Amino acid sequence: MHLYIRQKLFTIPNEFDILDESGEWKYRVEGEVFTFGQKLHITDRKYKEVGFVEQKLFRWRPTFNVYANGELIGQIEKRLEIFKHRYEVYGKDWTVEGDFLAHDYCIMEGTKIIASIHKKWMSWGDSYELDLLDGEDEIALIAVILAIDTVMTSEGANHNY
Repeated sequence: MHLYIRQKLFTIPNEFDILDESGEWKYRVEGEVFTFGQKLHITDRKYKEVGFVEQKLFRWRPTFNVYANGELIGQIEKRLEIFKHRYEVYGKDWTVEGDFLAHDYCIMEGTKIIASIHKKWMSWGDSYELDLLDGEDEIALIAVILAIDTVMTSEGANHNY
């Protein structure tokens, strides 16, 4: 299944849609403005919150809690390795690997790829194509992708991928 994230430039609070294959919005993501740490709410077409991403403060490495339907489903943490960056998703036993500078990476469960993310270049604002394996937890995958994007965006300002 393909989903598309199209982030709008210059919106406060940070708000954007996740579109389905036909171009209809399936989810809306809205960030909180006056908070400590990043917080993103994911709502469905009925404006019901189905996911939440919350940055954990005072951590050595960027760390986020990921919620789906009000329940904590995992924690994502950026791992630093020599010449390579990697993310671990605890609670789901997923790893995230790829070229994060190019926004081209995949989420793996063991050796099986369950999602891949590709940045669409030459677009107004940031646009991403998400290819999710059918039957996988779509909200959890979206929340993990949003957490990674938040880390990359904040570190991009520091030029420290």
